[in-house]
Amino acid sequence: MSRVLVLNCGSSSVKYRLYDGEEVRDKGTVERIGEPGGGPADHESAVRGILAGLDLCGLAAVGHRVVHGGKKFERPVLIDDAVLAAIRDLVPLAPLHNPPNLAGIAVAREALPDVPQVAVFDTAFHHTLPPSASTYAIARDTADRYGIRRYGFHGTSHAYVSRRTADLLGRPYDALNIITLHLGNGASACAVSGGRSVATSMGMSPLEGLVMGTRSGDLDPTVIFHLRREGGLSVDEIDDLLNHRSGLLGLTGANDMREVLARRADGDPAAALAFDVYCRRITGYVGAYYALLGRVDAITFTAGVGEHAAPVREAALAGLDRLGITVDPARNAGDGDRLISADGAEVAVCVVATDEEREIARAARQVVAEGA
Repeated sequence: MSRVLVLNCGSSSVKYRLYDGEEVRDKGTVERIGEPGGGPADHESAVRGILAGLDLCGLAAVGHRVVHGGKKFERPVLIDDAVLAAIRDLVPLAPLHNPPNLAGIAVAREALPDVPQVAVFDTAFHHTLPPSASTYAIARDTADRYGIRRYGFHGTSHAYVSRRTADLLGRPYDALNIITLHLGNGASACAVSGGRSVATSMGMSPLEGLVMGTRSGDLDPTVIFHLRREGGLSVDEIDDLLNHRSGLLGLTGANDMREVLARRADGDPAAALAFDVYCRRITGYVGAYYALLGRVDAITFTAGVGEHAAPVREAALAGLDRLGITVDPARNAGDGDRLISADGAEVAVCVVATDEEREIARAARQVVAEGA
């Protein structure tokens, strides 16, 4: 049960890790899949190349990241033909991500027919959302017909980081209320109570919620109607605008927070505004989730921006002293998994490096053990 391969097939990349127990034996990323003059022609070719270069003797399982599990998949599952068909049926809800996920699964099943394959869904952690959190206030028959509800994403990250936060604090996971902030090119907030997701910022798709690298986050729906009626933009053009040409990129021309911070330090007003918009949105979600939880034991930053951008952490939590939330400047400037809150603060503020692949490996082992 110790050796597990994790395949994380993104829209244009494949990340892989080979675990022997908790030790990473091999890892890598194949990028620019399908791009002219770039990497492999497709995800099938990329995964075949990865498998050919690995020592897979004694493999206990292959864990696959699957972005969208819809309402059907509440936990990781062993993959069979019925599961594959169900994931395929969910492609309309995740057209950029579920197809490459399916491609990776197909190649791995063909190459390793005797090795259990496990699907670990980004959405599964959020199946504990109460109906008041997952329901949009539109006509119920329309919502039911088209699967319109809040699903939430980054579930493997929020699960790993919230559990790691409990370990860092030396406190029982099921006794804590934690707000996790996954801030990468994609960004989402999650309220975790007793190990269960009770609120999350991403919705039916990863577009809703926080400001991101290229996504707008929360937006008045009327903007879409206005762009269609007054601007003459097609549905596909609006989709592209909000998902690929908005967020930090739309505000500054750069989707990398490091570049935004550098420009802000040089006095660029567009970068300064983008930083303020980005952090203000995070502050609003922290405050809202504090109110929902009633008591917050910890707030944890993770992913590329969350782990490495000290100014973002400081600004996002500024002014929340009366809620028991303070950030110590010296600790905030440090490195690694750590507390960055001030001594005696009522709410622990933490930085934790996310590890979605490790969480997928853990889930795969558990599923296979339960099925043995």
